[in-house]
Amino acid sequence: QVQLVESGGGLVQAGGSLRLSCAASGRTFSNYAMAWFRQAPGKEREFVAGINWSGGSTYYADSVKGRFTISRDNAKNTVYLEINSLQPEDTAVYYCAADRILRTVVLGRNDMDFWGKGTLVTVSS
Repeated sequence: QVQLVESGGGLVQAGGSLRLSCAASGRTFSNYAMAWFRQAPGKEREFVAGINWSGGSTYYADSVKGRFTISRDNAKNTVYLEINSLQPEDTAVYYCAADRILRTVVLGRNDMDFWGKGTLVTVSS
């Protein structure tokens, strides 16, 4: 089992920035590719960013490229999501997820092995 706990969400004005963190515990963190998803009110959960085991390769949904940056620190068992130029449409619960298979992350599939409970980001206009 891998336990994932997100933090860093909150209320921010449009144009602002946030850095979300996801702390992992349990099995060896560096064995897992990681991803961030989000679910806006009334919408389905969607993939936003992924990263491979070493952090050397990253993957983004087209809708967030240039504004979102995913990174990881394997020494701290933590994955991050930096969000810049926040817009009201970025309002959502943000989830981090882990999977042993990189392809699952690359394809942004919803059937990741492990999920956190999410952190709420609210962007005011």
